[in-house]
Amino acid sequence: MAVVQARQSDIALLARLLRAEAEGEGTLGMQLVGNVGINRIRANCSDFKGLRTIPQMVFQPHAFEAVIHGYFYQRARESEKRLARKAVNGYYHWPAKYSLWYFKPPGNCPSKWYNQPFVGRYKLHCFFQPTAETCQNVYNTF
Repeated sequence: MAVVQARQSDIALLARLLRAEAEGEGTLGMQLVGNVGINRIRANCSDFKGLRTIPQMVFQPHAFEAVIHGYFYQRARESEKRLARKAVNGYYHWPAKYSLWYFKPPGNCPSKWYNQPFVGRYKLHCFFQPTAETCQNVYNTF
């Protein structure tokens, strides 16, 4: 059962984001990006207040660098659409279970990003989840 509403075009859009942001991190790395995106829609806190749809989340200004590169605009493959559907259906994996941010630093992961604590690393990406004081709602999503 879907945890956010998604049309087929939304699934394809999310799939393109997964590939463009984390293809080099493999299947799990792309899935983690999907988890973070769905968390942003469901959390309704911090920088993500008012996001209700996949297009709003993907095209939120300054949210994802991938949307400014041509690779993002290539057609989604079925394997990426499957990962997007899993994210929309509520599948999550640590360290992205409650994470709202991730990024790929040139070295070690900082202990905080946007003043939120580091919770784990997967390959080259560091994941950060909000504190309950900052965003209690993210902990109520699963």
